[in-house]
Amino acid sequence: MRAKQPARVDPVDAKASLAQNLETATEAEASAAADVESPVKAQVLPSEFGAAPDFSKLNPPQQTTDATAPPAYLKQTDSAWSVFGRIIAARARQIFDRAGQRITQRTLRIGVSARIFHPEPGARGLRGKTLQYLEESIAHWVMSRDVLVFMIPTVGHQGMLHPSNIRLRDYAKHLDGLLLQGGADVSPQSYEEATTRPEWPGDRVRDMYELELLHEFVESGKPVLGVCRGCQLINVAFGGTLYGDIATDVPTAGIHVNEHYDQHRHSIRFPDGSSLVNMFPHQREAIVNSIHHQAVKTLGRDLNIEAVSSADGIIEAVRYRKAPFVVGVQWHPEFHRAGGNELLDCTPLLDTFLRVARETRF
Repeated sequence: MRAKQPARVDPVDAKASLAQNLETATEAEASAAADVESPVKAQVLPSEFGAAPDFSKLNPPQQTTDATAPPAYLKQTDSAWSVFGRIIAARARQIFDRAGQRITQRTLRIGVSARIFHPEPGARGLRGKTLQYLEESIAHWVMSRDVLVFMIPTVGHQGMLHPSNIRLRDYAKHLDGLLLQGGADVSPQSYEEATTRPEWPGDRVRDMYELELLHEFVESGKPVLGVCRGCQLINVAFGGTLYGDIATDVPTAGIHVNEHYDQHRHSIRFPDGSSLVNMFPHQREAIVNSIHHQAVKTLGRDLNIEAVSSADGIIEAVRYRKAPFVVGVQWHPEFHRAGGNELLDCTPLLDTFLRVARETRF
């Protein structure tokens, strides 16, 4: 089968079509050239546009007030001295505000009374020296609220190898509060009673040191928190007496100390009127540790009973009414966190002590 041949184009018709296309293109170019060559109408500028400025015709605003008159914001009764006085007062306020801010933001400084280790006869090394120290937990408990802790050593000038004029009142002046830590028995001589058990003579030297320290802080209006022995010492300081040994003096009392040391515990309750009710709201009873064989017997003057043992009524906490904060607790709050959740969380007690320290340090 033959392939279909393409249609033949007449040469005459092709020439006519090409001529027509050339004519159309020529007309388009002529039209574009005419548009470019068309003249643009010039804009007419104002006649004064090119003229030089005449500065002599400027009219500045007239002065309506006297140049020597005082500023309008000053009172008519103001004098140079009154203005100067206000400037000085403003500067003084600024200085006092800055100083007050630095003082109020200063970290609290809490003093802790020292435990005393007396030299053993014939011993060598440290055991033959007088040592003053504090138990680690009591310091860390106070420091847990971001305050500085300082152990306060005994002071004196008679018979000392290195005499000093520093007194305990100087510590009360420069510290913000006092914590009386636990330790040795209070000597019966300190509350004018005879020693009934020679194996428990107490520490008369430490008693005298801490009684003076307590007196200086109370006189300075600074807060005091007593722990265990510290609670008993507060009672003695205000004329109270102690049971030298609970088991001997109160045979019907429960056990307040045994070989388990800080693991031994019992229940206490807060009587009506106790400030501990406000520190521990909705809680009239609590579990605390018990590591003491002495206890408050006769209550000192101006002291309130803040807590008692639930089983036998032995006094477990006291408060001095005539000071912002002088409180003693018979238990050891610094051991409570390690003792488990059953024991009373004494953080509110510590926080109250520290708040009063901040409020009374000036």
